[in-house]
Amino acid sequence: MDTRNDQHDLEVILKSRFPLVVVETHEERRVVDLLERIANLNGWAFFVWTLVDGLRRSTQSQPVTMTYGFTDCLRHIEKTPQNGLYALLDAHAFLDDPLNQRLVRQIAAGYAKTERTLVFVSARLELAPELARVAARFELSMPDAEAIRRLVKEEAQIWAQRRGSRATASPDALELLCQHLAGMCSDDARRLVRQALEGDGSITRDDIRQVVRFKHQAMAAGGVLALELDTASFAEVAGMAGLKRWLELRRGPFTGDARALGLDPPKGMLLTGVQGSGKSLAAKAVAGAWGVPLLRLDFGTLYNKFFGETERNLREALAAAEAMAPCVLWIDEIEKGLASDASGGTDGGVSRRVLGTLLTWMAERRSKVFLVATANDIAMLPPELVRKGRFDEIFFVDLPDAPARAEVFRIHLARRKLDPAAFDLAALAALTEGFSGAEVEQAIVAALYEAHAAGRPIDTALVAAEVARTRPLSVTMAERMAALREWARDRTARAD
Repeated sequence: MDTRNDQHDLEVILKSRFPLVVVETHEERRVVDLLERIANLNGWAFFVWTLVDGLRRSTQSQPVTMTYGFTDCLRHIEKTPQNGLYALLDAHAFLDDPLNQRLVRQIAAGYAKTERTLVFVSARLELAPELARVAARFELSMPDAEAIRRLVKEEAQIWAQRRGSRATASPDALELLCQHLAGMCSDDARRLVRQALEGDGSITRDDIRQVVRFKHQAMAAGGVLALELDTASFAEVAGMAGLKRWLELRRGPFTGDARALGLDPPKGMLLTGVQGSGKSLAAKAVAGAWGVPLLRLDFGTLYNKFFGETERNLREALAAAEAMAPCVLWIDEIEKGLASDASGGTDGGVSRRVLGTLLTWMAERRSKVFLVATANDIAMLPPELVRKGRFDEIFFVDLPDAPARAEVFRIHLARRKLDPAAFDLAALAALTEGFSGAEVEQAIVAALYEAHAAGRPIDTALVAAEVARTRPLSVTMAERMAALREWARDRTARAD
């Protein structure tokens, strides 16, 4: 974070004679201090309005007017011949009123005669189109890596002075903390550091998980973008040796500094294949193995009936993901969100605009967001998305072979606190030729119900009986799966 750059950039905007300036931020005090400093250096009169305190000159304790309402404030500004800079805090609550919009327009229209600049400071603010055309937007800079480290050090020193003992942190936990504080304003970052230090004065990986959770909430990323706390490890993923090796080669460059190593930062991968073959579990395992947050983009909550809102929702979700970097962004069953575009459906062009927004972000992003998209039917995806270069690689996840099926049995039996050694895993693997991992799991679940009803422990025979009663997807949809394999044969890399 460079305050001098903020001051210079904002001063340039103010001297460019824009009558309206919008600053969307939670750091209200920082903006007011910045405006006051610029006003003092240039000899400008500076005023601040709030609904509680009314309109006040920054150096005076008494309000300029005896009425505190927003409309009365605008009327006063319109009538005064005083050139000046006016910071209006939380004006967003009043700008939907046509009367207030007209007053703001008249103040802006009179700028050539009386140079009155209105600076709207709110956490979120959208101007009406007729006001937006004469307004400029300014964005406060976020703390850079050096500023974050300095901030953490300052808070550790404050904690030590208050408690009379030294704050501690393991090097890897400290590095992760600094990475996850990136993209946050300094006030929010300080609060999270204090929270991590509170109690024992030690920053651990448990503290990092809390920081990630609170950062997600602070970024207002809920709804469309969900923080998945239930990540996995590759020990829970059977088979997929090729995919695991590919990801392991990219772990260091992603969690470290790829460019310093002369490498392009890993961008992401697309997983396609048979339903229930473990694509979603593999997506979770990437985040778990790399030790970064997992964010899931839900296309179901993304779409909005109002024009332009769906694209806005996507842009905000992607911006929130960048603010959460380093992280894994998981788009599950991506073809469902873009299917109407690829299949020629009519949705008023929404899918086309969503696709354009997503492709632009994929091409231009510089943050550490590793995109993992999964698709059951890749043929439904538009060709622009699956062409080489959009993803680092496209993997085909096929049905597990016999050793992988034995491993799936072992994993799911152990997860249910059953001893895998008590089962004939090789025999069960042989019986489940053509089964997906999800179908193997369900055979165990069904056998457990049978065992409970019969009042006996589950064994190999009960599981084998459930397997015999199951008709896997590879049988019921054999033709579609054959076509999928044929499509993927020369177009994708194999995950196994």
